Parts: sequence; C-alpha cells; structure tokens
Amino acid sequence: MREPSDLRIFTGNANPALAKGIAEELGTPLGKIVVSKFSDGEIFVKIEESARGQDIFLVQPTCNPVNDNLMELLIMIDAFRRASASRITVVLPYYGYARQDKKIKPREPVTARLVANLITHAGASRVLCVDLHAGQIQGFFDLPVDHLMAGPLIAQHLISEGLYDGNACVVSPDVGGVARARALAENLKTPIAIIAKRRPEPNKVEIMEIIGDVRGKVCIMIDDMIDTGGSIVQGAEALMDRGAEAVHACCTHAILSSDALVKLEKSSLKSVVVTDTIPHIESKKIDKMRVLSVAPLLADAIMRIHEDSSVSELFRHYASH
Repeated sequence: MREPSDLRIFTGNANPALAKGIAEELGTPLGKIVVSKFSDGEIFVKIEESARGQDIFLVQPTCNPVNDNLMELLIMIDAFRRASASRITVVLPYYGYARQDKKIKPREPVTARLVANLITHAGASRVLCVDLHAGQIQGFFDLPVDHLMAGPLIAQHLISEGLYDGNACVVSPDVGGVARARALAENLKTPIAIIAKRRPEPNKVEIMEIIGDVRGKVCIMIDDMIDTGGSIVQGAEALMDRGAEAVHACCTHAILSSDALVKLEKSSLKSVVVTDTIPHIESKKIDKMRVLSVAPLLADAIMRIHEDSSVSELFRHYASH
C-alpha cells in the first residue's frame, strides 16, 4: 500500500486551473515544476523537487495548442522517468487527435494510435482519461487505461435544473453517440431520439433525419465535444423545426474553435452545459454557458488509483457506455 505522502500532482501549461482544483480536492499542494520555452520554441522542463519513489500524476489535456501541450506532456513524462518516479500516471482530461482513430479513406493515418504510442514509449505507467471520442482508443495503449465518464456529473446538474422525466427527451446528435445518449436517458428516465447526419468534409454537417418523437418535448442534446458548433447548432434548429419546446446542449469537451461561441450565442439553444476538461477564458464565455468542474471526479479516481482500489465503483449506479 502506497503512503498518501507519496502522491504528487504536477501539471504543464495546458490546464493549470484544473490541476490546482484536483490538488485542492486531494488536500495536497501542486508539485513544483518549470515548463517553459527557449527562444526558438523548444520546450524545457525542470522538476524542482525530488520525485524518487513518488506516485506521480501528470495533469495535461492535449487541447489547443495541441502539439505544444502534447510535447510538454512527453517531455514531462521523460523527466519523471529519469528522476526515478515510482509510477507515472498521465491524466488526460481531453485526448487530442482522438477523432483520428481509424482510416476513413485510403492513405490516411491513425493518429490517435500514434499519440498513444508516443505516451507509452515516453515512459508512462498508466493513463486516466475522460470521455474518449471512441472507446477503442483504450486498446491503442499497451498499458492500463482508466476511462472516466462525465455523464453522471452532467446528469446531476440536469436533475438539479428539473430537466428529467416528464416531457424531457435526450437526443444523440449522431448515430455514433447513441450509447452515450442512452446512458444519460436512463439516468434521467427520459426517452431518446437520434439525429442522422452526414459529414461531406471535416467540420461540415448535413442533417438528414430525426429518429424519435420530439414534438412538445424539452430536448437535451449530449455529445462528447463541441468543436466548431455546427452539429449542435444545426441539430437544435432541426429539433425546433420538428416542434421541440426547447433545446439544451451538453458536452464534456468544449473545444469551441473558430466562431463556435458566436454560433452558440445566436442559436436557438436555451443553455450549453460543458466541463472544464479544456480551460475556458472568462472573457470568452457566453451567458447561456454553464461550466461544471471535473476536478472532484478526477481527484476521486486519482486517490483510488493511488490506493490500488476500484475506479469503476465511481460509476456503479450509472449506465455503462
């Protein structure tokens, strides 16, 4: 059994606020580390305390700027491996390149697997993720992976807002997200609907059909991420056209690239619920957005990993997807 004093939380520049929140939940200070750049852009890492024999947790989502944050992570892993850490757990609240998890057309890469290989060979001992874009990414790693779900956190918020049972309906914005939507619907005790769409090219969406009855219902769209906002906004418009009373959007990873915030603000969406797996600049938030913190969830999982106890118990009362 590892001692509580052996647990250390470190972070790069990707999401220090989340790392601080996790450390506060665990009642431990953030580890001392310098992650900076040379004038030519090279990343420099220096651990400023002993890591020998410690159980290290590196909190680093590989969000924008994706390549800088990924490289920071790889160099930090290498630094702790060379500093004789007992175990290095990579905490990836958001997994960049996750959408490139398979070949769609000839001569395309499977970059999600490449990133997994890089993390593995850099010296990580295990990985802790939140809502991977595709479950099979867990199999890309040749080391243990703990996959957390933000669904229970989102469900708890929706229930507190009265968005359950009654005339509510959970909507999957695409066929691939049906399992995620079904899990939330079972928790909220609501029916489910599905939006069938096609992507003629990346970040372009065409709504083809809505499967299920949404007329007169408060619709709750659930997805793992919102990038440009096209799918969610067009989906909300299609639902309103079909007679929905109101539409709320929920996602774990708010990438919000390009003019996504403008689209969401001008859309028919009544609210947008996201988490802080990706950092949010206060000045860029919109009035209809609510940010939930995954710090308590990650802190609980980290302590369970540290104590070699079950992580899956966190979701014992939530439908699996």
